[in-house]
Amino acid sequence: MTTIPSLTQALRDFAAARDWAPFHSPKNLASALSVEAAELLEHFQWLTEDQSRKLSAPQTAEVAAEAADVLLYLLQLCDQLDIDLLEAARLKMVVNGQKYPPLPNK
Repeated sequence: MTTIPSLTQALRDFAAARDWAPFHSPKNLASALSVEAAELLEHFQWLTEDQSRKLSAPQTAEVAAEAADVLLYLLQLCDQLDIDLLEAARLKMVVNGQKYPPLPNK
């Protein structure tokens, strides 16, 4: 599972094997994505900027698990809506580049 299409297919297969397709509407997936993003944020709540950059190995593992949940729900949402996530990201970078030009001499 080293590409987005292969990971997306693995997610489809995983959900199909559990008959989860009826629950994977775009609305439900967006809601689940929001919950997982909040769970990711929870690991940084009350930390200073410095502490947030120096997580312990167990903390980093927990953050990695939450980040994976965010990625997996995002891929499933994009799959349901037939969104090419890499292309959407590429286009967004173009828009951001126009909206926020580089600083002089950078």
